[in-house]
Amino acid sequence: MKLDFKDRTAQLIAIIVVMALALAITAYFVFHKDQQITEMQEQYTIDKQELEDEYESISMQYEGFKFSVQNDSLLYKLENEQTKVQRLMEELRVTKATDQAEIRRLKDELSTLRKILKSYIQQIDSLNRLNEELKAENVQITKQYKETTRSLNVVSQEKKQLTEKVSLAAKLVATNVSMKAVNSRGKTQKRLSRSEQFIISFTISRNITAEPGERIIYARIMQPDGSVLTKNPGNVFPYENKDIAFSSMRIVEYGGEETGVALYWDIEEYLMAGTYKVDIFADGSHIGSTSLQLDD
Repeated sequence: MKLDFKDRTAQLIAIIVVMALALAITAYFVFHKDQQITEMQEQYTIDKQELEDEYESISMQYEGFKFSVQNDSLLYKLENEQTKVQRLMEELRVTKATDQAEIRRLKDELSTLRKILKSYIQQIDSLNRLNEELKAENVQITKQYKETTRSLNVVSQEKKQLTEKVSLAAKLVATNVSMKAVNSRGKTQKRLSRSEQFIISFTISRNITAEPGERIIYARIMQPDGSVLTKNPGNVFPYENKDIAFSSMRIVEYGGEETGVALYWDIEEYLMAGTYKVDIFADGSHIGSTSLQLDD
């Protein structure tokens, strides 16, 4: 049976329509597939960027720790880990976003790095707590040291004051100090032209706190012009951190009771009229003085 022209045309149109539909469907799926691939590529790029950001964040944390950690051993480990992070960052930088196997490996590495970083954070926190405890302990020790030093200074000052009081209490005192000029027969004179000797006499007071034993007593006679009578320039004794001249000296035995002492100066030089002053010294202290007015 033969198909007429109209039937063949209808069949052809139907075939064309079916083919057009098939082509449209195929085009739709191809377009949709391309769109999915594009979206996947974009997502891979985003995922890679996020992974790079996470690596950068870990690297910056290691960098920050380097400025706060004082422990050399831990600092060395942190620097090694940071170097490892930077190496993996470089590997990630040159890896294509579509290389999912390599991206997964680097993600696994990142997970391991996070665990290691967490352990270091715990160590650093532990060290910081220990440092704070040590600082607090050091503050307490410093406070105790200052208090102890302050107490020792008070005790030292009290001891010094007590020593000064004891020294002052033990100091010898010369009383009834007198000075006179006499002639060759021992008679008191008021004129230098008739005098041959100065006699200096006094009493060392009773003092039971003074240490008994020998004492060197010095007499220092000062002329009216301020010069000191001395037989020898080498006749000096220590007084207030310097050596000063003396006119006469004598060693006496002192036992804590009143002790009379006399010292002498033979007049062998020309002396001017005026006031003569005599000062008495013992144990490095000035213990008494008097003066005498004489005419020519």
